[in-house]
Amino acid sequence: MPGSPRPAPSWALLLRLLALLRPPGLGEACSCAPAHPQQHICHSALVIRAKISSEKVVPASADPADTEKMLRYEIKQIKMFKGFEKVKDVQYIYTPFDSSLCGVKLEANSQKQYLLTGQVLSDGKVFIHLCNYIEPWEDLSLVQRESLNHHYHLNCGCQITTCYTVPCIISAPNECLWTDWLLERKLYGYQAQHYVCMKHVDGTCSWYRGHLPLRKEFLDIIQP
Repeated sequence: MPGSPRPAPSWALLLRLLALLRPPGLGEACSCAPAHPQQHICHSALVIRAKISSEKVVPASADPADTEKMLRYEIKQIKMFKGFEKVKDVQYIYTPFDSSLCGVKLEANSQKQYLLTGQVLSDGKVFIHLCNYIEPWEDLSLVQRESLNHHYHLNCGCQITTCYTVPCIISAPNECLWTDWLLERKLYGYQAQHYVCMKHVDGTCSWYRGHLPLRKEFLDIIQP
């Protein structure tokens, strides 16, 4: 039916999809398309802050013929930012055991806290992989931490486009150009850490950081 919610995928399906994303000839590679933190938050079914209590290798399915393994992390959820309608409290998260399938390695039995984004599968299990936004909480900027509560969610109607070469041209009024890679040769640079792509009342979007003006480099980069 049009407008009906899509069913959540199973982890067997996600493992097959991740296998298809593996570049030909690079059996041990994991390849992910770049995405701004705001995009990750908008596209994820679940966003939480948590500590990792323990880890355990478990079968990927109940099928004896299935040789795939999963890594199950037991977590202590500190705060949920997104996903209230899908799960109430997350006790375990799952990731591929195979690093070539983008499995995530997290520190267990430590005081380190993480921001975790992921999917909620059809059986209610939470699935994460390297293409999700997963960062130590201490590495997030103040703007990123504050935006998890409001700004990221409220501006999912904005489109963020990664800028690789100059000039970068805005193709839609609701578009923000993400220039971290061009200016700093890294994805999560100054712009990802300190700016939110926010929608205005007229439907246009632009970078915003409180009362601070956009850095001059960001303005210069969009000029032909």
